[in-house]
Amino acid sequence: MTDIKILWVDDEVDLLKPHIIFLENKGYSIDTRVSGTEALEAIEEVNYDIVLLDENMPGLTGLETLHEIKEKQAQLPVIMITKSEEEYIMEEAIGSKIADYLIKPVNPNQILLSLKKNLDHSRLVSNKTTSDYQREFRKISMDLSMINSYEEWVQLYQKLIYWELELEDIDDTGMLEILTTQKNEANNQFCKFIDRHYPEWFEDNDEAPVMSHSLFKKRIAPHLKKDKPVLLVVVDNLRYDQFKVFETIINGHYKKETEETYCSILPTATQYARNALFSGLMPEDMAKRHPDLWLNDTEEGGKNMYEDEFLTAQLKRLGLGLSHQYHKITSEQQGRKLAENFKSQKDNDLTVVVYNFVDMLSHAKTEMKVIKDLASNDKSYRSLTLSWFKNSPLLEIIQRAQDLGFKLILTTDHGTINVTNPSKVIGDRDTSLNLRYKTGRSLSYEDKDVLAAKDPSTIKLPKINMSSSYIFAKGDLFFAYPNNYNHYVSYYRNTYQHGGVSLEEMLIPFAVFNPR
Repeated sequence: MTDIKILWVDDEVDLLKPHIIFLENKGYSIDTRVSGTEALEAIEEVNYDIVLLDENMPGLTGLETLHEIKEKQAQLPVIMITKSEEEYIMEEAIGSKIADYLIKPVNPNQILLSLKKNLDHSRLVSNKTTSDYQREFRKISMDLSMINSYEEWVQLYQKLIYWELELEDIDDTGMLEILTTQKNEANNQFCKFIDRHYPEWFEDNDEAPVMSHSLFKKRIAPHLKKDKPVLLVVVDNLRYDQFKVFETIINGHYKKETEETYCSILPTATQYARNALFSGLMPEDMAKRHPDLWLNDTEEGGKNMYEDEFLTAQLKRLGLGLSHQYHKITSEQQGRKLAENFKSQKDNDLTVVVYNFVDMLSHAKTEMKVIKDLASNDKSYRSLTLSWFKNSPLLEIIQRAQDLGFKLILTTDHGTINVTNPSKVIGDRDTSLNLRYKTGRSLSYEDKDVLAAKDPSTIKLPKINMSSSYIFAKGDLFFAYPNNYNHYVSYYRNTYQHGGVSLEEMLIPFAVFNPR
């Protein structure tokens, strides 16, 4: 059945004959040795797949033999078998990265289960995951045809992300391709849902979800209290799937209190969504109330230069007399400096950190071929952002916050989507430049490709002039001008963009954590 070679080391190996016959009948090839010294000689001569190692042997003990094996072949899995239940032996064995720990007397099925867990794990998980998703596929397809509420879309999207993370490491790539097709269909239906219901959410509708402009008041402010410091981290461009892989690292320092998915406003672009988060206002209201702080697409200057001022005004409007500090991190050096000096934040009721790395990564993917190759799909994009997070100043900041007893709130302003298909659009010289949304006069476009707001005030967006309108790209489309079309399409295809309508851009994470 198999070509798996097992080395079993035990000074009473003759007593194990029934176990050995049982495993050989299952197709395993087993060599035996009676001492640690003989075992070390054997692994030099034969390429074993796994070692079964008795802990209590004369001469070299099992633990000593284990250390020697790991020095010679660090990747060779070792299952420790012992009569002892002393805690220090377990801890030392586990610390030496054993594959499993079994206590005598063991029966043959225990050994078999441990071997399968360590040697056949990937195949067994792959088969189980594939069969589970095949059963779920039909239910997801049925759900897609029946969804008619924001909450149902959140549940479906979370389910799709769950299966995407489960399927990405299995051998059967066909399953992931089927899931991708299902996600594309979900985005098609989601765009229709947004087209029908999005304007209704601004008509004092109790059915409206928590959105960018209501997030602070409804979800953040209730956690803000005197003498109970809060660290609010806004990671620009963070998608729900990226948050789920970050969460495993955060859990080492914080315990999750709540998690939900809130809805980014349109356009799903930083100057709109993040300003809305900090101001507590929709862009149309920002332009009216704070004309000195708001800049339209066509105006010169940075569009997110006044987030702290917007936040200060919102805190005052909400009657929250709290001390706060705001930090925007756009470089490694800035992040290191804040991490090193984080103790200076301990007297703040609220410390806000806007971290721009993920946004910079998505732009670098567009502009740098090496990043484009490293993040060629969603799986590698997640892997790259996870690798950064593990070694980032942001993680150091979170660790320092834990030490000081800060509550942690982690969220984002919008997500991003890998764009693959172009859609032609024509506009005048004052048309905005974003690839996923356009605002301007006399826009010409393919109706089927966009969600259009001919009267921006219906979705609380400012008019640059009397005849200006907005269009938002659906699904994985991006806007391309007819001039130099082929070069433009080649340059931007398979890059991560935001501003449009998709599950990835609009349904984004919000989570509250307490320090461990």
